[in-house]
Amino acid sequence: MRLAVIGAGWAGLACAVEATRLGHAVTLFEAAPMAGGRARRVDHMHGMALDNGQHILIGAYTATLALMRDVGVDVETALQRLPLSLRFADGGGLQLPAGKPPPLDLLIGIFTARGWTWRDKTSLLSTAVRWRLAGFRCAPGTSVATLCAGLTPRVMQELIEPLCVSALNTPVPQSSGQVFLRVLHDALFSGRGGADLLLPRVDLGALLPDAALAWLARHGATTRIGHRVRAIAPEDDKWRVDDDLFDQAVLACAPWDAARLVRATGLPAASRWCNVTEALRFEAIATVYVRGAAPLAEPMLALRSQPGSAPAQFVFDRGQLGGPAGVLAFVVSANETPRETLERQVLAQAGIQLGQPGLTPIQTVVEKRATFACTPGLARPPAAIAPGLQACGDYTEGPYPATLEGAILNGLAVGRSLATP
Repeated sequence: MRLAVIGAGWAGLACAVEATRLGHAVTLFEAAPMAGGRARRVDHMHGMALDNGQHILIGAYTATLALMRDVGVDVETALQRLPLSLRFADGGGLQLPAGKPPPLDLLIGIFTARGWTWRDKTSLLSTAVRWRLAGFRCAPGTSVATLCAGLTPRVMQELIEPLCVSALNTPVPQSSGQVFLRVLHDALFSGRGGADLLLPRVDLGALLPDAALAWLARHGATTRIGHRVRAIAPEDDKWRVDDDLFDQAVLACAPWDAARLVRATGLPAASRWCNVTEALRFEAIATVYVRGAAPLAEPMLALRSQPGSAPAQFVFDRGQLGGPAGVLAFVVSANETPRETLERQVLAQAGIQLGQPGLTPIQTVVEKRATFACTPGLARPPAAIAPGLQACGDYTEGPYPATLEGAILNGLAVGRSLATP
């Protein structure tokens, strides 16, 4: 089968690799000058390679890790594995022990959490037991705030809010409790090491896209990087993509681009798919890179975030993660603050919370539509759009929020669903 995959983000790469592995003749289109989508390497600034955002993987990302290995990435070298840690610069917060099976690791982490009172610890323990007895399920319309109503303010501030914003990129009051519980279950109860943090020690291009493109080239796929698809259209029982005819097509581009292409076909059957896709709301993620820093106590630290004054939730020491010494990456999720104000607030936050005033900004990368807003009861579009036309991406129907694992799982599922050639 001749297959067009439109978009070379992580979902499109996963789909293209899987379809090629199954024997299809794949042509991969990408409008940008490089692959990776919303998890990519950006231009070198000041002689250093930066990313469009600081991504975190966890040990439970089995599909992502398997795909990386399949295309030739040395996962153990590319990623630094650490126990789940939400520790702050002052030493407070929760950290799971290394090598312990669940739920023992969580119990140890709760009872050794620094700065927490017994009330804090017992509120989390009793709430976690209740979630587990309920099978990590709740009503679709439940928010994370409602789900966690019994927790103390400290547990909410130092555990739930950082976990929620890092996994769902949506503020706690507007986040889906159902999706949050799925993330917690898979991370904390799926098996030994599932909650481990896997921090990239290479740029995002080297983490998957570069190797995936090389794998596709070795296996006969065609890649058209820098080619923006103008239009798609059904033609008999095939699909025309610009000037080429394919047996099937997969839209692995951004949801707004996918909806634009589908709308232009005029297919009445696809109208509902476009309506659902166009109704999605999006949240921004900003990464503020600075230099001149002293090494942090850990490669990653949590930060106490306060709207309007201390916007960043996490900071990463790039010098401890294969990058240049003295460079920190501050991650600001679900925040629409203008760039200059954001930089000023982050520098002040670094001085107060890290004891490092006088840092110098290198570059601030803002993804204005980094993820869909993962709200309670959210309707997400299905993969199937019309006969011979599918979509894949972290925004299509699935149990996960907008994560790398969600994108990979959707891409692999679509690749496997294609008819046998």
